[in-house]
Amino acid sequence: MNKMKKYIAITLLLGAFLSSCGEYNKVMKSTDYEYRYEAAKSYFGNGEHNKAATILEELITILKGTNNAEESLYMLAMCYYNMKDYVTASHYFSNYYNTYPSGKFTELARFHSGKALFLDTPEPRLDQSSTYSAIQELQVYMEYFPGSKRNTEAQLMIFSLQDKLVEKEYLTAKLYYDLGTYTGNASYTADMQINGNNFLACITTAQNLLKDYPYTSMREEISILLLRAKHKLGSESVLEKKEERMREAIDEYYSFKNEFPESKYMKEVENIYKDASKYVKELND
Repeated sequence: MNKMKKYIAITLLLGAFLSSCGEYNKVMKSTDYEYRYEAAKSYFGNGEHNKAATILEELITILKGTNNAEESLYMLAMCYYNMKDYVTASHYFSNYYNTYPSGKFTELARFHSGKALFLDTPEPRLDQSSTYSAIQELQVYMEYFPGSKRNTEAQLMIFSLQDKLVEKEYLTAKLYYDLGTYTGNASYTADMQINGNNFLACITTAQNLLKDYPYTSMREEISILLLRAKHKLGSESVLEKKEERMREAIDEYYSFKNEFPESKYMKEVENIYKDASKYVKELND
């Protein structure tokens, strides 16, 4: 009896599935574009975004100039957004607000275009071109709709994207620091004890980060890296440069200590100060 009930249930489900597929095929073959449009809306409302998108892809050109053109384009963008194809979604959102700058869904289209790009951005180690695009899209949205209730979310997304850019540059600065000094075929200069170093590159990158993103949540990490790099640069400099660079490390020590008096790096920071001060004292004795 149980087996019979199970068989009937499976048969009914299969029948429903085939009926559904048959209905979809009927929609796709129909030349009644109003019918197809209503079917797309129905699929969209039921969360069948792939089916809705397939229908709408064909309809958006046919429906141009009709009463349904605007909604069909926005709905297509939302289909791809809900399917997590964020690049395609942003493309259609952008197509919508450029076509209908004062349209019914223009604010939503601009917002979701930026959010789609935000959701598609890669991890910090990878190329961040799309991160810049997402920031620009969200900033433009806030400029067009300064009183929008979505501005808080948009601003938080921008902050998150900026942190990603900071982390990308921080990883670059840290790589310079980790590479440290190097020996190559370059001619010997009076600047370093060996042929070259990456500490200067680390210092420049870190300083630019602190200048460009003064409120970053990674400020302490960048600042300790800057202090380490200045100390290492001074330590490995030739005598003529050593005192000047050690004094710069000491200045950086005071800046760090003033800004982060309770830092978890304070023990390391104090050791850097003692070492740099010792160098300066010995050079002046």
